Amino acid sequence: MILVTGGARSGKSTYAERLLAKQCEQVLYIATAQVTDEEMAARIERHKQGRPAHWRTWEGHQNLGSVIRQHRQPQEGVILECVTTLIANLLFDLSGGRSPDDFDFASLEIVIHHQIDDLIDASLLCPMPVYLVTNELGMGITPENRLARHFVDIAGRANQKLAQAAKEVWLMVSGIGVKIK
Repeated sequence: MILVTGGARSGKSTYAERLLAKQCEQVLYIATAQVTDEEMAARIERHKQGRPAHWRTWEGHQNLGSVIRQHRQPQEGVILECVTTLIANLLFDLSGGRSPDDFDFASLEIVIHHQIDDLIDASLLCPMPVYLVTNELGMGITPENRLARHFVDIAGRANQKLAQAAKEVWLMVSGIGVKIK
């Protein structure tokens, strides 16, 4: 399992794709983003156009450990893009439409971390390379609103778990990959 992290638009996805393409011709690309508006649809389309047409894509954000175990073909490497989007989507799903003021973030984080733990287990058992792309959110100021603060905390703790378990960790800075583990 290889973790690629960095800021927004730092080149994480492209770098992970390039590294995996050197190792595997066949790839299962797990895309966690959802179309929520026209701008997001355009972003998703740019990502699709930027990767090889023969790579298979799985779109979703729940039970991704099971996706790796059950839907990956024998010779496929895996890219999951992106863990922070996965966490945001899970938070939204688990909220049940309630206001963020009413969230029990501790309970939500437990459920999210069960999904992260299962993702780690499946990734470590996969015989082919698994690249996980995530955003490094902890390098800025503490957000002003409660939802953003908790999101940064939950994602930061998930990233720490992933980095601990990963064989390699890459930090992307302005399109340059720096191996930090």
